[in-house]
Amino acid sequence: MQTTRRPAPETTEPALPSETALLYCRAGFEKDCAEEALSHARAQRPITAKQPDATANSGYAIIELNGQKLAYRELIFARQLIRLHHSVTLHSERDRLTPILAALPQGCFGALWLEVPDTNEGKTLSSFTRRFKPLLEDALRAQGRLVDDRRQPRLHVFFPDKCTAITGTSDPFNSSPFEMGIHRQSMPADAPSRSTLKLAEAIDVFLDKSEQTRLLRSGMTAVDLGAAPGGWTWQMVSRGIRVTAVDNGPMKGTMAKHPLVEHLKQDGFRFVPRKALDWLICDMVEKPSRVSELVGQWFVHGWCRHAIFNLKLPMKQRIPAINAALGKIRSLLDSEGISHRMMAKQLYHDREEITVFLTRTRH
Repeated sequence: MQTTRRPAPETTEPALPSETALLYCRAGFEKDCAEEALSHARAQRPITAKQPDATANSGYAIIELNGQKLAYRELIFARQLIRLHHSVTLHSERDRLTPILAALPQGCFGALWLEVPDTNEGKTLSSFTRRFKPLLEDALRAQGRLVDDRRQPRLHVFFPDKCTAITGTSDPFNSSPFEMGIHRQSMPADAPSRSTLKLAEAIDVFLDKSEQTRLLRSGMTAVDLGAAPGGWTWQMVSRGIRVTAVDNGPMKGTMAKHPLVEHLKQDGFRFVPRKALDWLICDMVEKPSRVSELVGQWFVHGWCRHAIFNLKLPMKQRIPAINAALGKIRSLLDSEGISHRMMAKQLYHDREEITVFLTRTRH
């Protein structure tokens, strides 16, 4: 007698702890991402939870909290902040919809995002998520749970691998507004280097539209330290801002002879402006301690009002290096009574570095 073997049923694991957070990050920075988030949580009150899931090169970290609330904008390494609900083990490819629907949290959602890790392995799942998303959307709309209201939580279904789906939600006011936490930029045809994408992304991440209009006006002035070949200068010039490009190396393409660009072949660490400028931008390959000292001195001397700069990270002890660099700037400005606002993020277009925005908050 021939028998037919039925596939094992999909299983929904027990609900994850109510304060379990999923953080997306750049592959290779999982430990830093988890360590930073736990540090923010411990600053509120002690955590007795188990060790975080921060598998190397996975592109994400999972941490258990103890009632603490993380602030997305304060996290440097996290691309996205999601509250997890259930994990589903998928044994069959025939019916993924039923077990995933059973694992969703209650309530309505303002958006549905199906996401994968930003890794080579994750990319292999992206074609599946594109096909599967309309099926899940239709099911949710039929239930009246997917609504046109951006104030509602976003629903995330995260596929760390082809056999697992993790469901969760994000607060639209305390998370990244981009799927997978990635704000991709298009390469301008006449920009001289791909580094231009870093500054373009930084402007969109750190400044809302009204701030961009107010702080990046035509006729303003900027200095670009370590400017060559001109990728960051291009972003300023494209907004009508006059740039002093400081670098011993050559400017290339349209930036070589642009009427808004004055190229000075000097050491960026020795350059002193003739008068105060609106902006300092800086993407130099130097130790973070040296760059932070430089930026701090620019603000202490009143040579600029706003700055965007990169801090290159060491291979190890990244968080101590960041804390020391940013702490040095805060200490310098506080000692001079300079009111300021500072934000830092490892952007999608960054690699072994973070990008920092610094501005004076009053004259």
